[in-house]
Amino acid sequence: MNSDSDLQIAGDILEVPHLLQAPREHPATVAEFAGLARSLAADRSQWEHLVRYDATSRWYHRLRTGPGYEVWLLSWVPGQGSGPHDHGRSSGVLTVLDGTLTERTGRGTRTLAAGAQRVFAPGYVHEVVNDTLDPAVSLHIYYPGLTEMPMHASPHCEARTAPRSVTA
Repeated sequence: MNSDSDLQIAGDILEVPHLLQAPREHPATVAEFAGLARSLAADRSQWEHLVRYDATSRWYHRLRTGPGYEVWLLSWVPGQGSGPHDHGRSSGVLTVLDGTLTERTGRGTRTLAAGAQRVFAPGYVHEVVNDTLDPAVSLHIYYPGLTEMPMHASPHCEARTAPRSVTA
């Protein structure tokens, strides 16, 4: 009598391509977006030559787009910050590529060194600042693509969630 425990794979499973799921061309989950950010961070040849530092304002460059998402490269000279803001209806992944950034929220302050990642939901309020004496570079992925960045007046950011629609 056969049972599921009697099942064994004979030969090389990689030779049975119709049983394997094809890799996605574009990320679709939080883990895949975080993985995309890590792979871009690891391959400096894709971004390092593009980085510019501007003492008068934060520098940014759209590095890549895909179906419904954008990847941005930002540089931060000492003292530059974003101001308290959220990303509207976009979720995001922030990855520090070089240097150190500080993230301030209503829940406190977090130091983000090179390699650190933050994943955030729509409506998440924070402020990102370069509090160090060295420049920093970060990578930001937004899904859906960033269409708004509402600024908040409060010097103490308050983490909140985006309002949900209610249907009757």
